[in-house]
Amino acid sequence: MDELIKTVADRAGITPDQAKSAVASVVEFIKAKVPGLGDQIAGVLNGTGGAADVIGNLRGKLGL
Repeated sequence: MDELIKTVADRAGITPDQAKSAVASVVEFIKAKVPGLGDQIAGVLNGTGGAADVIGNLRGKLGL
């Protein structure tokens, strides 16, 4: 997640604290809209989940 926060801060020209808040808001938004997928994305960003799980879940939700 630190890498994402740094990227957001650099590209948006904001402080790391502001970027952290923005990233957290986006993750919470995704979790509210697509609970299972949102939890998995949060896990990937926090280093506790795998990208393959996220992709598999997304395919299932999209019926692919």
